[in-house]
Amino acid sequence: MKYETVIGLEIHVQLNTRSKLFCSDPVLFGAPPNTQVSPVSLAHPGTLPYLNRTAVEYAVRLGLALGSTIDRASRFDRKNYFYPDLPKGYQITQERRPICVGGQVLIGCRTIRIHHIHLEEDAGKSIHDQHPIESWIDLNRAGVPLLEIVTEPDLRSAEETALFMEEIRRLVRWIGISDGNMEEGSLRCDVNISLRPEGSTTYGERCELKNMNSMRFAKKAIQFEQDRQLQLLKKGETIPRQTRGFDQESGQTYAQRDKEEAHDYRYFPEPDLPPVLISEEWFRQIQTSLPILPRNYQTHFEEDLGMTPQEAQLLCQERRTTEWVKQASTQLPAPLFKWFTQLIIQKILPWCAENGQSPETLPVPLSSWRQVLELIQSEQISASAAYQKLVPAVLASPQRSPEELAKQLELLHEADEAWLATIIDEVLQRFPEKVKEYQKGKKNLIGLFMGEIMRISKGKAEPKSTQQLLQKKLLQEK
Repeated sequence: MKYETVIGLEIHVQLNTRSKLFCSDPVLFGAPPNTQVSPVSLAHPGTLPYLNRTAVEYAVRLGLALGSTIDRASRFDRKNYFYPDLPKGYQITQERRPICVGGQVLIGCRTIRIHHIHLEEDAGKSIHDQHPIESWIDLNRAGVPLLEIVTEPDLRSAEETALFMEEIRRLVRWIGISDGNMEEGSLRCDVNISLRPEGSTTYGERCELKNMNSMRFAKKAIQFEQDRQLQLLKKGETIPRQTRGFDQESGQTYAQRDKEEAHDYRYFPEPDLPPVLISEEWFRQIQTSLPILPRNYQTHFEEDLGMTPQEAQLLCQERRTTEWVKQASTQLPAPLFKWFTQLIIQKILPWCAENGQSPETLPVPLSSWRQVLELIQSEQISASAAYQKLVPAVLASPQRSPEELAKQLELLHEADEAWLATIIDEVLQRFPEKVKEYQKGKKNLIGLFMGEIMRISKGKAEPKSTQQLLQKKLLQEK
């Protein structure tokens, strides 16, 4: 019997607000342990929560970007459980009335549905590797605002899961609500995974893989869990509903505890917070502040600017870079812009990745890139010489003109007929037998002659003029 993998995600997006969700404690990654805390986040008796307005705005922004329905009167609930890094003994979250309902994400031709998105506070962090017998607690993260995105069980593989997470990361960065840094815990996910017979509409028993903060490890965990569950099913055994962790060294998942049901958390309405009321005026302000989304840019790049889907996808990863490319499309003629996209993809983006920069922040003006492209278009310099030598020189000396740099590097082609004639004569005298073969009809030998001319001229011979003069001289040799 063949089985199908069914995956649903619970994605936690840490919002880049300046303060926590229910108090004014600062949000600062990498601060010394337990320094970004106050009586509120430490849950001292008598303290009360006060909602961060910006976090609500960010939730609405994400919901609008994903096509969700925004609840104008969402509510908070208490999720009760005891864990050392949860000072209050409960988490303030949204169980019954989440702020966003529905929505979708496109992965290639597949639509992954969003069940809902809700606001909640993060817990602190337990540290188990600093002492042989003790666990330590850092409460800096306690109370940091999170958005939890809960998908429908529409994903079918580790690869699809990775693509989905990449799309979410791109989107939260694009609309400016999170840095999406998985290594720092700004974006992490719980993976609910089960298997069912192919063709079946009934879901199997699921296990939850907790706190995947690296897509490389998440893919390994999913693949291991698929194989583990498959082996159990083939033996006729049932899958116990569990919460499981992932051991990065062994590449295996392991049982942590039996999976809780909703009633285990004893949810009830949060008595210290009123409903979150979003007025029509505020809603419209958030709507109008939303930037053009990456999918819209991709469509424009493909349909109006002639990019391939792969090129459009690559140039729509970072919002400011995409806007820079769009601006360039309005200032460059269509042929030059097509070459410019290749220049960005092949040279500028790799250079920026190596040097920790972004294309739009480089001190090289668009006029300089245009000059590089015009030197190629006019055949004053070969594309290979431009990419290999001139572009690095422009990046290293952005204050100098590309033409000046090309002259200094002796990259400009030479079209002086007398100079070219001398080199051509030298090459033809060196290969008299090949000249006769060419004249008898073996025209592909023109490549041999041109190669030798370029070698002797050190690439400076202007190709078009050189080939015309070469053909003329080959006819004269008869």
